[in-house]
Amino acid sequence: MNALSRFFARLEGPQTIGRGPVFWVGFLIVLAGACSYPMFSDGYTVGNTVYFFTWVFMALGLSLIWGYGGSLSFGQTAFFGIAGYSYGVLTLNFGAAYGFTLVAVVIALVIAALAALLLGYFLFFGRISGVFLGIVTLSVTLVLERFMAQTAGPEWAIGKARLNGFNGMSNMPPLTIPWPGGDIILYPDVQLYYVVLGLLVLVYLGLRILVNSSFGNVLVAIRENPERAEMLGYDIRKYQLGAFVIGAVLAGLSGVLYTSWGQYITPSSMGMTAAALPIVWVAVGGRSDLTATLIGTLVVLSGFQALTIHGAQYALVVMGFLLVLTVLLAPRGIILAAAGLLGRFGKSKQGGA
Repeated sequence: MNALSRFFARLEGPQTIGRGPVFWVGFLIVLAGACSYPMFSDGYTVGNTVYFFTWVFMALGLSLIWGYGGSLSFGQTAFFGIAGYSYGVLTLNFGAAYGFTLVAVVIALVIAALAALLLGYFLFFGRISGVFLGIVTLSVTLVLERFMAQTAGPEWAIGKARLNGFNGMSNMPPLTIPWPGGDIILYPDVQLYYVVLGLLVLVYLGLRILVNSSFGNVLVAIRENPERAEMLGYDIRKYQLGAFVIGAVLAGLSGVLYTSWGQYITPSSMGMTAAALPIVWVAVGGRSDLTATLIGTLVVLSGFQALTIHGAQYALVVMGFLLVLTVLLAPRGIILAAAGLLGRFGKSKQGGA
């Protein structure tokens, strides 16, 4: 019983907004709506919604690294690309039989985690922080993107998988679940929608528990005052490295899901624009809260796609303007600012009653 109480206490801890019956009833209503959504929509729209969902994992990882840990990283798309390309190389070489795509997902995430562990070790144990952390992670991302863009020749192949330079890799198999009556192939339709939605709920709830645990509390202490946290006896480098690796794995999960969703990946997914966009999503929603990040990312992504219909250049200009507006008027994030206003309004109504 005590373990169950601690579990729910961490779901509603001080490091996340939203608690009490009203919040969780609203959460279940939204989840029920998301589950019933494919019944009232066409296959193309459902598949497009899966595309939106795949990016949210990366944003949640950045929220953990930046919003809770205080380390601004432009490296999320690097780990996105590392995991995506790893999945492509593995599946093009070994196929999808016997559920190998699921094994490829795990291996790709392990590769992304090892890459983050290596880079993060030099960053955090080298005491690189602040703007320099952003510069180094952005540099690594752009170097990786430039390297992958020049792999067009036939010599750039790993087994059967050609890297194809700027054109990227394609024709890798989608996620396939082995089943007695025949394999379930998760094309970008209803089945993949439910799988990704289930993963998103699990990751969201898992991160709520994590940030409200002692690990999350120390992360926030490091964000607020790293010197004081270190004086209290915490090795802040280990906590920062842990958050960095977890965030990288979530970015890698986005990369794997994106690659299996579209059956392709290109170096442009790691370019300058791609590296900057997650910063916009997380900043607009509210980087210091998972719920605000999730809502803000989905809203901004929907608006971005609607704008790209009229021209990608206009969409990027609007994204830049939105980021500047957020920094000037709502530095904590628009969703968090709106939640704060609603909370104060509710308290004033109760006081008036």
